[in-house]
Amino acid sequence: MPIATVNPANGETLKTYDALGAEEIERRLATAEAAFNTHRTTSFAERARLLHRAADLLDADQDEIGRVMTVEMGKPVRQARAEAAKCAKTMHWYADHAEELLADEEPAASDAKDSGASRVLVRYRPLGPVLAVMPWNFPLWQVIRFAAPALMAGNVGLLKHASNVPQTALYLEDLFRRAGYPEGCFQTLLVGSGAVEDILRDPRVKAATLTGSEPAGRAVASVAGDEIKKTVLELGGSDPFVVMSSADVERAAETAVTARVQNNGQSCIAAKRFIVHTDVFDAFAERFTAGMKALKVGDPLEETTDVGPLSTEQGRDDLEELVDDAVEAGATVLCGGERPEGPGWYYAPTILADITPEMRIHQEEAFGPVATLYRVADLDEAVALANDTPFGLSSNVWTRDEAEVDRFVRDLEAGGVFFNGMTASNPAFPFGGVKRSGYGRELSGHGIREFCNITTVWHGA
Repeated sequence: MPIATVNPANGETLKTYDALGAEEIERRLATAEAAFNTHRTTSFAERARLLHRAADLLDADQDEIGRVMTVEMGKPVRQARAEAAKCAKTMHWYADHAEELLADEEPAASDAKDSGASRVLVRYRPLGPVLAVMPWNFPLWQVIRFAAPALMAGNVGLLKHASNVPQTALYLEDLFRRAGYPEGCFQTLLVGSGAVEDILRDPRVKAATLTGSEPAGRAVASVAGDEIKKTVLELGGSDPFVVMSSADVERAAETAVTARVQNNGQSCIAAKRFIVHTDVFDAFAERFTAGMKALKVGDPLEETTDVGPLSTEQGRDDLEELVDDAVEAGATVLCGGERPEGPGWYYAPTILADITPEMRIHQEEAFGPVATLYRVADLDEAVALANDTPFGLSSNVWTRDEAEVDRFVRDLEAGGVFFNGMTASNPAFPFGGVKRSGYGRELSGHGIREFCNITTVWHGA
């Protein structure tokens, strides 16, 4: 993929960029190493001052950067502005809480004494330059949820962003520069995916984080493993949205629409498989279908648009293949199931029922506004179907039965379980998955400690 801004609403190429050459990459790696040697010694107060300043600038830039994101990857502009606001909130949160989250820990005095020590501390120290390989679907948020904790911990960042959001990637580097960060603390590397291995193998790069596809995660993890470098991976998801018989069906169906089509359906944590108890199946299906049909599909720069285009033509083609495969194998189309006429990479909000295991969409992630609807007879069947996926990012469950709550918390194979509401990320709570959805955690104290050297400091008696 060329490094270019291509408007997915009409397919027009607006701007192209040359990839960095080897000499410039070397210069930037050297700059990152030099910046780290200084930044790691700064106080939490100084780091917080800089991050608060960057957050304030981002807040002021919401309209401008929101429009850039929409033009580059197609999300409705209202959602783009909300993404910028969420990023600023997260930056303020880490600026306020990082010192507490990384405070020295002191084991019990009895344990220190048993070890022959007068005192033992656990200290969190930064690792160094961290390479972030980031996707296009939340082009600000995916980066900030890495960058804010990494910078507050004393690390520096190297961003390899998706090739179709170069203007957003360059904006991020400029944002931190305008906030007053010294040169090299956060740099955008305009390079293709082929350059990632050499950058990651460079001894000056100490760790990597990736959000993206399973193949991309495998590639980065294998190189990092060969170099014995820490990684955090957030990969795909095919999250279940379970509705049990005790649920508030009307509210569940209304939420289901948003949970499926947020970000034009292109979200790893979007609900994708809707698993509904037979007692409420018909009522839920009717309301869910009506809600999906009522969505306005159109120009993402219009304030009233609910669903814009998919980010790339290939992404739309891949989604269409999944739907066509299911229909050919007997799936029932309750709404949508086709691409609208006209320019742009749009796909109609779609619900497929009568899904069977041999259909590709039963196991593969549908990255777009397509929902699969299943009927189940009881709790056991709901749990089994929810877990019948190679992914395990998050999950949604609608129930008022406390025994069912306990069962889902115990048995769902996912990094999160959200009851009576849709999955959402928050800086205060850990985020990540299991199985082929990756490993490690972002956000909260868990996220900021991922790229720290957890050091035991032992003092003799």
